[in-house]
Amino acid sequence: MEKTDLEKFSENVLRPADAKKAEAAERWAKDLALQPASFGTLEKVACWLAAVQDQCPPKPIERPRLVLFAGDHGIAALDVHGHRVTAQPPGTTAALVRLYAAGGGPASVLARSNDVGVRLVDVSVDCDEAELTEAGVPAEVTAGRVRRGTGRIDVERACTREEADAAFALGRALADAEIDAGADLLIPALLGAGHSTPAAVLVAALTGSDAAAVTGRGSGVDDAGWTVKCAAIRDALRLARPVLADQLELLAVSAGPDFAACVGFILQAASRRTPLLLDGIGATACALLAQRIAFRTPEWCLAAQLSPEPAHRKALDRLSLEPLLDFKIRAGAASGALLALPLVRAAVSVLAETPSYAEADLPEPTVRSAL
Repeated sequence: MEKTDLEKFSENVLRPADAKKAEAAERWAKDLALQPASFGTLEKVACWLAAVQDQCPPKPIERPRLVLFAGDHGIAALDVHGHRVTAQPPGTTAALVRLYAAGGGPASVLARSNDVGVRLVDVSVDCDEAELTEAGVPAEVTAGRVRRGTGRIDVERACTREEADAAFALGRALADAEIDAGADLLIPALLGAGHSTPAAVLVAALTGSDAAAVTGRGSGVDDAGWTVKCAAIRDALRLARPVLADQLELLAVSAGPDFAACVGFILQAASRRTPLLLDGIGATACALLAQRIAFRTPEWCLAAQLSPEPAHRKALDRLSLEPLLDFKIRAGAASGALLALPLVRAAVSVLAETPSYAEADLPEPTVRSAL
């Protein structure tokens, strides 16, 4: 397989959001018949969307799409004296795939209530495909599977370089398919037991942090489990740091196909000027790696929430993204992003439908504050 050329994203594909359009959006917001900074951060959200849509006022979000990248991680099987890096037992990821394929799970409920379409993709779940098929999981869910599970990243590679390349290409193709079908906002998310561990490894490697600074409780491990997880991240970093200069190799060594697919998805969406709503540590770690490939990537991203994972805050800080919500949400599958979506929609609707001072025949304030 021909290796993916990452340089084209940085040099040719990712064009910056129109700075003049962003300035025009800010001027438009200041001219609305509202007290200065009436809606605070939501005004910034509306201006951001106007800039990435290249339209002022911004268009309403009509067809948001959630894409779940499912995968297992070998590090989740690490067991030291009865303590593991995740509180989720083996087989959890396959069970989640069955659940979400049937329309269950909190994210499915939130997606339906917000009129968000969901695509579920088995990238590297550790179970027989026949097992999922017999459980009623549609064939298109497993059609793009790259491999079954991954290696333990504290002692070996997660996957081969060729598998990372294939997953990256899969993610790009999925972004194209969603955008071609009319998606106007994309929500990427990872679904799988133990994925916060490789996510923390990526964040630590890309920000120069040590293991203890990025290790969180994940699915709810106790103190002993946290210690095991921290040691695993420390050991995985020894393998990750030598390959930092090659981003796809880093994905192959320290993350796995589900992460590679998500990174490809984010980059392709940004290259096609489609806004992205980021949720938890998994997708945010992927966006951080995407930034290393193409530094303008964060211009197309909005952070939905801040999870309790310490690596999440580090990643958002490096991306210069401020989360909309801070509800300490641990639920995965982009639940936090789906909770934030109504705020994004409201920001667009309120500002787009508010008249200017001139249109409303109202006197303008004598002092204008910055957004």
